[in-house]
Amino acid sequence: MNDMRQMTELGRKIESGSFAIIDEEAGSHTYGEEEWQVVRRVIHSTADFDFKNLTKFNHSPIASGIKALANGCNIITDVRMISIGLNERRLSQLGCNVHCFISDEDVIADARANNSTRAVYAMKKAASLGLMDNSIIAVGNAPTALIETARQVNEGESNPALVVGVPVGFVSAAESKEEIYNTKVPSIITKGRKGGSPIAVAILHALMYLLAGVK
Repeated sequence: MNDMRQMTELGRKIESGSFAIIDEEAGSHTYGEEEWQVVRRVIHSTADFDFKNLTKFNHSPIASGIKALANGCNIITDVRMISIGLNERRLSQLGCNVHCFISDEDVIADARANNSTRAVYAMKKAASLGLMDNSIIAVGNAPTALIETARQVNEGESNPALVVGVPVGFVSAAESKEEIYNTKVPSIITKGRKGGSPIAVAILHALMYLLAGVK
């Protein structure tokens, strides 16, 4: 079954109507077809057309992300909200496992001992367990998780298949996105302060839909 949405006929009609409205109101854009599938799902999840201009793609992230999902990759998230929002049935079908270490006792202890953040040590733990390579990293809340991921990539410690970098906030959010965007790793980001876990979920679902052939 290709349609992962598990919707009723009425639900699909409503969603299709929403996308038609988005396409009409968004007007012309410079995204490719698959990129637009991602961007309009972000707009659909937020009702915010600013993301038409804020969403950026680097180093063929859609192809890399789809390939990783098809291979049953690990998905590392900065917060549990992303994990909870993802389609469990589809992830199970793909053989993907979602990991979030933000609340682990050892992560909390290490962050306190080193006067750092839990998000940093959650990403360090993922790397120590060998989970970062060929994975999808999804960051929707904690800029320091994205900064740590960029550091790992730049220092050759980790090689993710894709980083979805969309943390929301005022301190280091915009800067963290630029850091990951300027690495060699494929990435999808939202420039500036806007972002959030629902956007990370929307992007990951868009990739799953593209893999399943759902528009």
